[in-house]
Order: sequence, then C-alpha cells, then structure tokens
Amino acid sequence: MAPRPRKRASRPTKPRAGSRRGGGGGDDNPFFDSEPKRRRGSRDEDIESEDSDDDAVGFGGAVDEDGDVGVKEEEDEETAGEKKVRLAKELLKKLSDAAKRKEDDEDEDEDEDEAGGSRVAEILQRRQLEESGRKRRELAERVLPPEPKDGFKFIVKHRQPVTAVALSNDGDQGFSASKDGVIAHWDVETGKSEKYLWPSENVLISHHAKPPLSAKRSKHILALAVSSDGRYLASGGMDRHIHLWDVRSREHIQAFSGHRGPISCLAFGPDSSELFSGSFDRSIMQWNAEDRTYMNCLYGHQNEILTMDAFNKDRLLTVARDRTMHLWKIPEESQLVFRAPAAASLECCSFIDDKEFLSGSDDGSIELWSIMRKKPTFIVRNAHPSLDSDDQELPKENGIHKPEKVSMAQSWVGAVAARKGSDLAASGAGNGLVRLWAIEPDSKGIRPLFKFKLVWYPCYSMNTTVLKIISYLLQTSDQFA
Repeated sequence: MAPRPRKRASRPTKPRAGSRRGGGGGDDNPFFDSEPKRRRGSRDEDIESEDSDDDAVGFGGAVDEDGDVGVKEEEDEETAGEKKVRLAKELLKKLSDAAKRKEDDEDEDEDEDEAGGSRVAEILQRRQLEESGRKRRELAERVLPPEPKDGFKFIVKHRQPVTAVALSNDGDQGFSASKDGVIAHWDVETGKSEKYLWPSENVLISHHAKPPLSAKRSKHILALAVSSDGRYLASGGMDRHIHLWDVRSREHIQAFSGHRGPISCLAFGPDSSELFSGSFDRSIMQWNAEDRTYMNCLYGHQNEILTMDAFNKDRLLTVARDRTMHLWKIPEESQLVFRAPAAASLECCSFIDDKEFLSGSDDGSIELWSIMRKKPTFIVRNAHPSLDSDDQELPKENGIHKPEKVSMAQSWVGAVAARKGSDLAASGAGNGLVRLWAIEPDSKGIRPLFKFKLVWYPCYSMNTTVLKIISYLLQTSDQFA
C-alpha cells in the first residue's frame, strides 16, 4: 500500500516546471495546470489559421503587396462608436479652420494651439446656447442694406386673387392658392409651377369628406400649411374641411371634418406631423397627419380666429377678432390670454422664441410681447407709413405719426414673421412695403432695419406679403446659419 501515495505525489511535479517559468506558485493552484494547455491550444490555432489562409488563397483570397493574406472587409468595417468619433473629429476640424480665419483679431503673443482651442470651445458653447433657446442668433446686424437692383419679382400668376401662401422649410418649394380653388406648387428659383388637381366628389367622400351643404362644393381656399419634412400640404377654406395632400404625387389623400365654420388658418408643428387648424367657429383642432387622426379640440376665443403660429407641438399662438391673443400650452391644457391695446384689434402673430412673440394690429402698430407681462413690452406705432411719407424717419419712441393722406387700410399690418430663435423679424402692410426689424435683447424694443417696396401691390391680396416675408427670412437664415 505504500507505493501508491508516492505515485500520487509525483504527479504534481509537472506544473512545477511551469511555476519556475512563471515565477513560482503553489501545487494546488489550477492556473499552472491550465497554462500549458492554453499555450498548446494557441499553437494549434496558429497552425490551423495558417492552413485556412492557404485555403483562402486557393479560393481567391486577397494578397497584399508584401505577400500577406488579409481580409479587407473586416478592416473596412466601422463600429458605431468609431463613426461618432470620426464625425466629431471632422466637426472639430471644421470649427478650428473657421476659428483660424479670425486669428487677425487675436493677440499675436497668444499661443496658437491654446487660442484655437478656446475659439472652438466658444463656438460650440454658442451653438449649444442657440439650439437650446437660451441665446438668440444675431442675424440682424449681418443683414446688408438692399441695393437699387434688389426687389421682388413675379413668381406665379393666378387668375383670381391669392388668398394663401406657404413655403417649405428649405425654402426651395412654394405653394399658393387663389379664390377659385387653384393650388400651385412652384420652384422658388426657376418659378416653374404645377397645379394640384381636385378629385371628384365621390373620391372626396371616400377620403372621409362630408357631402356639401349646397349643390356644389366650395373650393375657396383661405389657408395653406406644409409639414416640416415637406411630405404633406394642408389646405382649408369655405367647405369647412382640412384637405391633406401628398406633396410628391400632388394627390389628395385625406379630408378632416369637424369644424362648423370656414377654416381660416393652419399650422404644422415644427419637426412634427401634428397639424393645428383654426376656424370661424371659434375652435382650434389638433390632428395627426401621419396617422390621419383627430387628437384634440381647444376652446377659449370668443370670436372668429384669424391667424396662428406653432413654436413646437406643445406651444401654439392664436389671434382672433375678440381682440385677444392666446398662448396655448397643450400638455398642461392651459392658456395665457393677452389683450390688445386700446383702440386696436390684433390681426397677426408670430413666435420669436418660447418667451417672446410679435403681433400686428389694424391701426398700423407692431407689438412685442413677453410671457411675463399681460401688456406689450414695446409698441411701434405707425410702423408702415404711406408711400408718400415713406422717406420720413420712423419714430423710435412710442409716438404717433399719422399723415393726413394715410388711411387705416394702408397702414393695416396684415403679416408679421420672425426667424425662430433670432433677432430678425419682418412685417407687411397694405401700403405695399415689407419692413425688416431688429429685436433688441431683454425686450428692450424693436428698431427698423430696411424696407422693400412692392410697386404692384394693389393687384394682389394682402396675404401675398406673407410669402415675401417668409421667403426673405428663409434666405437670410440660410446665409447666416
């Protein structure tokens, strides 16, 4: 029985050789038992991989110039993390190149790398503040004064007065509608246009439209709106329906019914398929163009709703003939009411950011509002003087300057627009002028910049001015972005 334990004691001597190579270890440590096996396995794998490489060459594998066989597809693969790092490096390179162009304004003694890094950090911080809405994009100071050759040109000719216009977010496509129901889709640069064809009455009913009250359905359009992705066009008018069109095929795809009065205004939420509609029945309805569904109905105005503007899918601004402007907070199901100044009726509105907005009145005034006050923080009276007195200096204070020749219809501000998140705004009135404005920080006021004259304005409706305002703002925002 004695020889048996000696044989068992002699078995652990093999790992001791490995322990001398590894620097020592106990007899019962499994690490020293598995190490030689792993080393032998790796050698076997190396041998197998060499065989597989030879096989790859036999089956058309790629061979480098040095004679090494390699699989290029695996080398070219890029993970999601590597792609993010590459894009970030490209962005930083672009920002650093842009910052180096301004080196002349920096001190010569400053270290170049440190100066470039600080400038890139400042650019990134400024962009982050602008995107979050905590800082306005300063565009007004970079707008150049118009030259004598600058002016507006004819784009599309309608047989009947133009009643609504809309532009896509990229500013390349335009849409206009006239009193006879014609919807034109045109290219901003070339002016080439194509018309939308109304389907038959049976097709409209199959698209969930209600039968007309009279013998013939009215096609008089009062409002247009295009979605932020450019896929959908919405139209509304005297038939009390919101008609949804496919922009790519220019075909009618859906009819929303629910309003008891004509549709006066439409607005898509930015970066959203949600659509808002205002009507003469004093109600505001919310729809989903993607799902073709009704979502919500808002009540609060006491008279016909005139215009609206959507800052996002959660904030909506509306103006009605009850001389009030409502700021709707959709998720909270609440609203803020702002009343027009005495002897004035609000006609149009536009968001500047989530805290400030503009409005235009029938007495020729432009008001600057803040959510912190129920009254305007600043008023520009007689913002659009007559053509005869156009060369006179615009009052900087809240004074009143009304020449005897100016009628209320000429100074009537029918459209205001602002580049969201910036200090640039514009307005249009019945006197045929489009004015650009600079919005001062901290609600300190509005100052005039430049004006553009429409010599043929009596031939077109006042809503045509909206097209010119939005078109100019889109072009300037692309240049200064």
